[in-house]
Amino acid sequence: MSEASTASKEIPVGGMTNQELKDIIHTLRQLEANWNHKFHYPYTFINDEPFTDEFKETIRRHTVSDCYFEIIPPEIWNKPSNIDPDIEREKISKLTEKGVLYIDKDSYHNMCRFNSGYFYHLERLKQFKYYWRFEPATDYYCAVDYDLFKFMEDNNKTYGFTISLYDNPLTVETLWPVTLDFLKENPQYVHPNGAFRWLTENVQHPDYTKTTGGYSTCHFWSNFEIGDMDFYRGEAYTKWMEALEEAGGFYYERWGDAPVHSVGLGLFEDRSKIHWFRDIGYHHSPYKNIPNSDKCNAPEDSGYFSPEDVYDQNCLSNWIRLEMTNKELQTY
Repeated sequence: MSEASTASKEIPVGGMTNQELKDIIHTLRQLEANWNHKFHYPYTFINDEPFTDEFKETIRRHTVSDCYFEIIPPEIWNKPSNIDPDIEREKISKLTEKGVLYIDKDSYHNMCRFNSGYFYHLERLKQFKYYWRFEPATDYYCAVDYDLFKFMEDNNKTYGFTISLYDNPLTVETLWPVTLDFLKENPQYVHPNGAFRWLTENVQHPDYTKTTGGYSTCHFWSNFEIGDMDFYRGEAYTKWMEALEEAGGFYYERWGDAPVHSVGLGLFEDRSKIHWFRDIGYHHSPYKNIPNSDKCNAPEDSGYFSPEDVYDQNCLSNWIRLEMTNKELQTY
């Protein structure tokens, strides 16, 4: 993630390892060239292990912005004590047989849980309101000539995204039932203008909603996201996260931070405060959001999805159709 100066309320943040230095430099160069050379927001780099001197020195050679290197405390990174190892072993074995990616990697589960419910409590980030998450080996193809953080604040936006996808329903099989149980006990947290139709759409993948007990698996791809951390710090999201932690799905399944953020936003926030950054050219293999604009310089064709992906993976069309207001539609 990256961050802004301590005099402001915003910060870019990236989670990565020492081994990803080459890939983060690839991304950092594009962020600097296409946006941050105008604004000089500082960056915060996050790791569960100490960064090497080589990593820090190389990063600093590629930006004039301040850089901070933070270590995640083990108490918010490591597997919590309420996870039953026998239950975990049994469930992971079954999902491994079904070919679920990363299901046997503890570090992946730790990362998903940390990004879902803990990154915004890091000491470095407590002073900040907005964050921009970036990841190694991603591409930013378009020049952005305005301050994205100021846009979020001036337009009262809580969250911004570029790509929306369906998830593997096996990874979130009980996320929705656990959430519904929470809402039965806490109906006051549901926002009356939430993105309910997007969360429960069952036309493209009725088999997904059947597996998950009603959740479409639509989510904002969180490897790019700009958000208001005060939303996550709020009572509704905090209480819900406590229920998710108790259920253990970050380890018994593979609940990702993308569906967790998305379900939380869709239920507890006004959908009009969620913004599709159509003008940000972004690529994270294999998907992309690249406007047909003279501000963009991409090696591949502009577009949002290749034709073969539209049916199987793309949930952006549902967001546009079901949740965007007429005013928002008229701006595109």
